[in-house]
Amino acid sequence: MIETQDLTKEFDGFRAVSGVTLTVGAGEVLAMLGPNGAGKTTTVRMMTSILAPTSGSAKIAGYDVVRHPEKVRAQVGVLTEQHGLYERMKGLEYLDFFGDVYHLPKVDRRRRAIELMTRFGLEDAMHRRVGDYSKGMKQKLALVRALLHNPPVLLLDEPTSAMDPQSAKQVRDAIIELQRDERTFLITTHNLTEAQTLANHIAIIRHGRIIANGTLDQLAHQFAGVPTLELRVNGSTHGLEQDLQAMVTIVAQGDTWLQYTTPDPYTTNPALLRHLVGLGIEVVTLTQMTRTLEDIYLQVVQEDEAQERKN
Repeated sequence: MIETQDLTKEFDGFRAVSGVTLTVGAGEVLAMLGPNGAGKTTTVRMMTSILAPTSGSAKIAGYDVVRHPEKVRAQVGVLTEQHGLYERMKGLEYLDFFGDVYHLPKVDRRRRAIELMTRFGLEDAMHRRVGDYSKGMKQKLALVRALLHNPPVLLLDEPTSAMDPQSAKQVRDAIIELQRDERTFLITTHNLTEAQTLANHIAIIRHGRIIANGTLDQLAHQFAGVPTLELRVNGSTHGLEQDLQAMVTIVAQGDTWLQYTTPDPYTTNPALLRHLVGLGIEVVTLTQMTRTLEDIYLQVVQEDEAQERKN
């Protein structure tokens, strides 16, 4: 549903986006992560035919963003960092106006606007002026506007910023529900926990370049190495490291626990457990330590910075 190939944008000799290649299939969520100024918003603007690429190409739902801009916009719902809401209008009136822009029949656009405003907890604000909305309410109204014409592709820039926890959960739940309908999402966010929860794929962009791209497990394996496992026993682990050192690499140890790594856990772990049972040691838990997206993101950026210094 989203395809870019060597997508590049220059402004007066400054390269804001450099050779971005991405593929996001139907029903997938790609989270694009990166610091401010990394090129996220410029990439999204090219995908929505707002900016023309300097070189490379992009297609949305099969339509080229340069050759078929009107068809691209019809297939895409966009939530931008700057909402551009008409604050003198009332909420429902505002959505009716945009529904008309999308050529939706009056009855259909009103029904859908009411349905979406209710879904996101704005039912009591339908007839209030948008200028009187809180920041979180404006964010939700902008998201409703992006969903109004029922697009198959959604490009969301910081979708839960300025929202209270309950509202943010409403939006995350809506994204998960829409994903089941085979809708495709590209989300830019600084909320790494949210990205880890929602995304099938992660792309990290820095200085306009994609420096990492893959599933969380793929990135963890590539940048964080083999996972660490933690063993907890009913008793002391004193002296146990010598019994296990031929099987695993122990990286940390406490009174009743130890942590280790192994390049082949599918073979090593069953053998290790059998060995412990033979020694009469009762195993309480054996778990893989969680590698968060934050850990991986920081590692990716640090490695790219180090490579940059070398060059």
